[in-house]
Order: sequence, then C-alpha cells, then structure tokens
Amino acid sequence: MPGRALLLVNSKARRGQEDLSQIRERLSSGGLELIEPRGESGDWSELIRRHHREADLIVLGGGDGTINRALGGLLEAQLPLGILPLGTANDLARTLALPSDPVAACEVILSGHIQRIDVGRVNDRPFLNVASVGLAVDVTRRLSQGAKSRWGVLAYLWAAIAALVRGHSFAVEICCDGERLRTRTWQVAVGNGRNYGGGLTIHQEARIDDGLLDLYSVEVQRGWHILLLIPALWRGALDPVHTVRTLRGTRFEIRPLRRPRSITADGELVGQTPAIFELKRQALSVYVPAPLENESQ
Repeated sequence: MPGRALLLVNSKARRGQEDLSQIRERLSSGGLELIEPRGESGDWSELIRRHHREADLIVLGGGDGTINRALGGLLEAQLPLGILPLGTANDLARTLALPSDPVAACEVILSGHIQRIDVGRVNDRPFLNVASVGLAVDVTRRLSQGAKSRWGVLAYLWAAIAALVRGHSFAVEICCDGERLRTRTWQVAVGNGRNYGGGLTIHQEARIDDGLLDLYSVEVQRGWHILLLIPALWRGALDPVHTVRTLRGTRFEIRPLRRPRSITADGELVGQTPAIFELKRQALSVYVPAPLENESQ
C-alpha cells in the first residue's frame, strides 16, 4: 500500500506515551511514507488543515475525544482515516470492529479496505458516536485524565455513580419528524454510531452507515432506577423498557423547558441547548477490517 500518511498521535491519550516504534516500523514496512509534524502548536483539526495536501491518508492515534477534535479537519480534507485506538473507551473503534492492539490496527490500515460512514452534527459541532444532554454531561465533567489513565473504563462507572447521586431529572421538549412531545428525563442521548460510554450500545440495530440517528430518553422516577437499566443499556435493548423512550430518525430537536443545559459530544463539552441533531450521510472514509467472505456474499 504505497502512499504518504500524515501520522498524528495524541501523547495525552491514555496510551499515547507508549513506544510507537513498532507502529512506525509496521506502517513503513507496509509501504507508507510517514509525515509527522514536529514542534507545531495548534489543535488536531488545524494540523490536518496545514498538512493534508502532503498526504494520501491520515493516521490518527488517540481516543474518541481526539478524533472528535480532529473531525472538522478530517471532513475538510476528505482523506481516508486510519485509527490507532490509544484512548480509554475507544468507542468508535468498537463500532468499526477495529482491534484494540494498535499494531494490529496498522494491519487494518495496510489492508486498504475503506468504508464510508455517517457523521452526526449537534448545532455546529460534528460527532461520530453520541451527543447527550443530562447525566452524560455530569459524567464528562467528573472524568479526569488521571482517573482515566489509572482506572480505564472503570473511571466511567465511578463518574456515573457520582453523577447519579447528585443528579436530577428535568423537563424537556423533543421534536422528531415534525412531532413534538414533552416529558421529564434524566438523559437524552442521540447516537450516530453503535457504542458509547466505554462499551454501552446506543441501540442494538444501530449502524454508523445506516443513515439514521438513534435517540433514547431515560424517564425513570428516581435516579437509582437507572442502575436497573444497565443490562439493557449495555446491549442497546431499550425498546421493551417502558421507562426508556426510543426514537429513530434523521433530525431531532431538544429544548429544555426551563434553563439551558450543556451538551456533550463524543466525551467533549460542545455547547448548550437548544440542540438540533442532524446527519450527514457517508461523510467520512475510514479503514475497517475487510468483511469475512461469507459476510460479503
């Protein structure tokens, strides 16, 4: 697979300080000329904007937050993206069935199998996994880089429990396909991909290339009731659960009925409500494992 690869690695990601020599060696031996900007300041999107004309593809090492912060530049560059899962949750990598070992992820890139995937947008901010209003915002605020580095995915669990203890429900208006409903909820999540929050499933039928957004609203009376939903949240089997409202569509609007509320997208705080969630079909090319022969027939 000859070509020039812009290699960007977030050293602040959970595994970003690991020895990258094997990654460089494998990509180079596979025929890629690596372009690694040194000593440059700026965010990930800006680095991509500066250097994408020098490359044929982009290889990005980090977690979901890293990819989210690079997404603006990736969408402008329109180069294929290879992902090295070096973060804590790596939910996009899970959705795309990428191996957790970054050297094995190099093999996926070198295989050259590309898939076009959808990109969600909340207000003016693109996202790949999920955007939320409610408890997920409190979880994001409580997650420290140190806790994620030390405890990994378990850090999400402790942050979620702490958020539940102090959290409360709120009144919200949800608009989908011209229909409006009002309810009280603890969280409204809108997913583009399949996985979020360290392995939870937004919906058991969700795909990142299906042209649909999946919404769920947790409408339990007391916060501790959410603990009883963990098995369903893990599997994405929320449709039979009467305390969780599920909707599928291409556009949602969320308006809290009192004060504005913060929004998180792919683990990043991105603004406040009111929030409009939309979808851009097949907006990004990514390297994914080639389908098994019997799956492609």
